[in-house]
Amino acid sequence: MIEAPRSPFSQLIPEDCHPKVRALFDYWRSVHPKDGGLPGRQHIDPIDIPHLLPNIWLIDVRRNPYRFRFRLVGTLIVNYAGEDNTGKWFDERLPDFDPGVFIDLVETGKPSWSRGRSKMRPEKNYYELERVRLPLATDAKIVDMILSLTVFFDSGGSEIQRP
Repeated sequence: MIEAPRSPFSQLIPEDCHPKVRALFDYWRSVHPKDGGLPGRQHIDPIDIPHLLPNIWLIDVRRNPYRFRFRLVGTLIVNYAGEDNTGKWFDERLPDFDPGVFIDLVETGKPSWSRGRSKMRPEKNYYELERVRLPLATDAKIVDMILSLTVFFDSGGSEIQRP
């Protein structure tokens, strides 16, 4: 288990969240720069979290105006989407995409967590999603990427590991 320091972000993620969500959140906290600020992509080593990779996606942040691009999409996410959106823009792939949660995370530098029905893909065969979105900043200050993890659940509340 990764030893994560206490942080002001601890209260943003529920204690009873899914273990994969907790693992990524704790890992993200453990790689924060010692002199303060947010971790960047350079602090994230996939070798440290191989069991989480199928559920992970990285999102590039562009400003003026805000746009978000799929930088990396885990295999479980690709399977559920039915396509690999790596390198594509959210607003071009998901016409109903509301960037509000992403913009709030980028401007505040605070993680976000949610659990509920999918609004963007209601036709898919999962019942609920649990997500954590974590800010990354190459310079420790300006968020330029979002590290996210999604867990899929069936109607009985059990995690779906394969579509």
